[in-house]
Amino acid sequence: MNWTKNQKLITAPDYIIQINAPLIFLAGPIQGAERWQDRAIEIIQRNARELYIANPRRPISDKTKKKDFTQEMYDEQVDWERYYLKKACNNGVILFWMAKEKEHDCKRAYAQTTRQEFGEHKQLHQLLGVRIAVGIEEGYTGARYVRKTLKDDCPEIKIYSTLEDTCNEAIRLARLKH
Repeated sequence: MNWTKNQKLITAPDYIIQINAPLIFLAGPIQGAERWQDRAIEIIQRNARELYIANPRRPISDKTKKKDFTQEMYDEQVDWERYYLKKACNNGVILFWMAKEKEHDCKRAYAQTTRQEFGEHKQLHQLLGVRIAVGIEEGYTGARYVRKTLKDDCPEIKIYSTLEDTCNEAIRLARLKH
């Protein structure tokens, strides 16, 4: 996929300061997960070219080793993600795709950042009405807990089982007026 041709696609670590339409932030596992963001981008662009997409997965080779990801790059990544999560909270949607683990790393809990971000933004949804779309791929560890907490705390949020349905819900929510 050639991401650089689409001016409404923002990929870490790049910034677009002036965003004049709603933003969908692609939240979900990166390390140990398939490149699900590529498919999400294709779905959203096919159905809603007017929307911006913030993709935290950097356009680098899967062969890049974790040791090559320096502390400076890590800080830059976290700052970028927090910046665009806030943008999506204010004008857009956070799309949570709970992708199943493809490649296990014994030194790191799978989807550890996603789980933190999900809990934080579920609370922001409850308190401030932040829009979130949630999908869970069959085989995602922790699915039962996510389903239970959403059912109890946010019964209005439907949980989808396909990436396409989750993207379409994010598009629908992004098009709603604030």
